[in-house]
Amino acid sequence: MSTLVAVDAANVIGSVPDGWWRDRRAAAERLRDALAGQAADGLPGLAGPPVELLLVVEGAARGVASVPGVAVVAAPGSGDDRIVELVRDAGRGPDCVVVTADRGLRARVTALGARVAGPRTVRRGRGG
Repeated sequence: MSTLVAVDAANVIGSVPDGWWRDRRAAAERLRDALAGQAADGLPGLAGPPVELLLVVEGAARGVASVPGVAVVAAPGSGDDRIVELVRDAGRGPDCVVVTADRGLRARVTALGARVAGPRTVRRGRGG
């Protein structure tokens, strides 16, 4: 079984002050494209291949399309709430990793048995 990796797009994008606020959708597309390059390799030390990558977007980034290797999930409201739903519904426990620095979200998903990782896990070589 592959490891489910849910990425909190808003939190990961916001972890690097690179002007993302000027175009949130384009910033989410750049993150999605960077993740696609990691989908086949997994996340070293955290989740070996294969991984099922979900990029959870909200607000102005809703409308970003999925690409091979990365499924984009548009949250109808709070991205954090949608991530919690995805983790709960997957029922994979430690075979689920949530990438975020948000302390509240980390507490909610670890209570469901998921593991957590910070934004640098997926921002290698991009200032993170």
